[in-house]
Amino acid sequence: MKRTIFMAPLLLALAASPALAEFKLGFVNGQRVVNESPQAKRAKQRLEKEFEKRDQELQQISKRLQSMQESLEKNAVTMAESERRTREREFNDLNRDFQRKQREFREDLNLRQNEEMAAIFERANRVIKQIAEAEKFDLIVQEAVYFSPRIDITDKVIRALAADAGK
Repeated sequence: MKRTIFMAPLLLALAASPALAEFKLGFVNGQRVVNESPQAKRAKQRLEKEFEKRDQELQQISKRLQSMQESLEKNAVTMAESERRTREREFNDLNRDFQRKQREFREDLNLRQNEEMAAIFERANRVIKQIAEAEKFDLIVQEAVYFSPRIDITDKVIRALAADAGK
């Protein structure tokens, strides 16, 4: 929001300027770049593969917890008090372990996603700069409340990233 407020006077000043006829503006939809670029698709596949084993382990623990809980609820009245307490303790210990592993999983996944996205944005920014220099853009913005499809160069950036991915 602050950037938009800051940029508005700048763009208005440029619009009033006689240099406007020479001014070339472009827009890139960063979210589309992240969703559609080959690098983003490969990063998603890498993350899925990297975290697949841990995710399956969490699913198995979750099923085991559910089974233990159902067993406790079903058999609690017929169990001896000491056996019931032992099973409740086992359930609580496993539940704590599950929650810890789940939290660690989310933290690790978020960290890796951020690392992958930073690399994609870095590469996309280099491509955007190359396009800007080659096509003599004066300004390319990545966030806007409104933009005309006429100045949208997102497809061009995605194609350049795809070409770069083949190298």
